[in-house]
Amino acid sequence: MSPTLLGEIYDDIVQRNLAQPEFHQAAAKVLDSIGPSIAKHPEFADHKIIQRICEPERQVIFRVPWQDDTGEIQVNRGFRVQFNSALGPYKGGLRFAPTVDLGVMKFLGFEQVFKNALTGQPIGGGKGGADFDPKGRSEAEVMRFCQSLMTELWRHIGELTDVPAGDIGVGQREIGWLFGQYKRLTNRYESGVITGKGTAWGGSLVRTEATGYGAVFFAEQMMRIRGRDLDGTTCVVSGSGNVALHAIEKLQQCGAAVVACSDSGGFVHEPGGVDLEVLKEMKLLRRGRIADYAAERGIAVHRGSIWEVPCDLAFPCATQNEVDLNGARALINNGCLAVVEGANMPSTAEAVDAFHAAGVAFGPAKAANAGGVATSALEMQQNASRDTWTFEYAERRLAEIMSTIHDTCLDVAEEYASPGNYVVGANIAGFERVARAMLALGLT
Repeated sequence: MSPTLLGEIYDDIVQRNLAQPEFHQAAAKVLDSIGPSIAKHPEFADHKIIQRICEPERQVIFRVPWQDDTGEIQVNRGFRVQFNSALGPYKGGLRFAPTVDLGVMKFLGFEQVFKNALTGQPIGGGKGGADFDPKGRSEAEVMRFCQSLMTELWRHIGELTDVPAGDIGVGQREIGWLFGQYKRLTNRYESGVITGKGTAWGGSLVRTEATGYGAVFFAEQMMRIRGRDLDGTTCVVSGSGNVALHAIEKLQQCGAAVVACSDSGGFVHEPGGVDLEVLKEMKLLRRGRIADYAAERGIAVHRGSIWEVPCDLAFPCATQNEVDLNGARALINNGCLAVVEGANMPSTAEAVDAFHAAGVAFGPAKAANAGGVATSALEMQQNASRDTWTFEYAERRLAEIMSTIHDTCLDVAEEYASPGNYVVGANIAGFERVARAMLALGLT
């Protein structure tokens, strides 16, 4: 397939999905990589696999009415984009944030298709959520919202159909309320319908830690092939939510010093290392902000770019497009060795190009942050067999999966004459696994 035809496909995607820049960006990243695969496998073009893979199988949009603590009725919008089920039931998280719209859901669902394929597990890709902001809401309000959302969502999901999980704004607390409402509506205890559950009621050990731990396991492999390890390295981790907290935890276990973290209100820089115990208490127990952590530690909150902080490795773990070209240049100029994406598409296309041009090792999200969904699939496996695994066994499985993803990316990049390019390797490896399944299943 010629670059011209790939360009025409992209133009068609933009026209068919107007005002959805995040989805356009995600599609462009994949299309920019897969040309050599199409040339090697013309059957993918003959059967219009690209066009079919870029169109969701189903998009569900619905209203979510709920009552706040003052008795006032609020109305939000809920989404579930079921993108591709060629490899298994749709799998992907639910995000609660005011920035959620259809374009964001489609970008996340599209990325999820290839990320899930890279894990080697039998799961398709999807994503969902709502434009609801849980910040500042009481527990009762968040519970009522979760129950209202599930009152519509339940009819679209199931352990053999679509299995949601958590994402930004949706943690174990919210998963519990969502699952409880599903159980109430369906009158069945279908553990495998949702992941990220508490371990007392069907959850898996390591699931909470999995995305952050997985990113660090991926970084370990990136350093290994360069003859180094994480011990003694200086790291910057953006964000201070679940992914960031557990990336910090695993990095510290590996002997790295994490000197900066952040939230939407700014960042802290502690050359002696972040105090994880205080940070966890502030974020997980008090549900506070980074400013509260700074006050507790007696340090300043900085309002500029966290990427100005010198480091050996950078872990963007907050949100999409948080590392722009200026951030990339700052990291490069400060001698950063590697960037490992813990969030979904946190680096702009210009930033990624800059990293590659400067020789900075770059682990893209669909590979480096696949640990969360990989462990969700392990949770599904335990639910199906009515089994529970030890923390050590589940963590070992996660580490093995991340190592395999890393090596797969490098092997495929080498096969397609892009040695060391994790972006090319991840995109082509994920695409080919889904494409082959789609061919086998016929015109669906």
